[in-house]
Amino acid sequence: MADISIFNLEMTNPNQLQAKQQANGLSLVKVNIKQYQFNRFLYQFVGAAWEWTDKLTWTDSQWQAYSEADNLHLYVAYVDGSPAGYFELQQQNDGNVEIMYFGLAERFIGQGFGGYLLTKAIEHAWALPDTQRVWVHTCSLDHPSALQNYQARGFTLFRTDIEPQTT
Repeated sequence: MADISIFNLEMTNPNQLQAKQQANGLSLVKVNIKQYQFNRFLYQFVGAAWEWTDKLTWTDSQWQAYSEADNLHLYVAYVDGSPAGYFELQQQNDGNVEIMYFGLAERFIGQGFGGYLLTKAIEHAWALPDTQRVWVHTCSLDHPSALQNYQARGFTLFRTDIEPQTT
């Protein structure tokens, strides 16, 4: 099995954003009533195709503590009433905001939504109080265009980690 490359990217100034403004019918809703079951659903709905497994063994209490924390912000993208993707922003220490999860459901990949949704994630991250840095990580298991999309929006690579792939 091949090792997994984990790419850590950052943006240290909102002016670095290379926005994509074409929405192609995608609408975005901020989730103000937190329900951990919804976060878990989106994680599985979007992440299944990309082997997101780190939270699959979490208990309800772990999901609730994570999803309903005051520093986590959930946004869901819709196309014609159907959930098309989502992102979670986590406010961290020292003005850091991490895009914890970001992705599109399989049916909506390749339709021009990714760049716009990432633009919105970055804009909302910078709009949070005291943001000094927005960062994200992706890996070699994600969509082949994921790293390219992050870099096209203005993120710069600051570290690459290698982990062995386990079965």
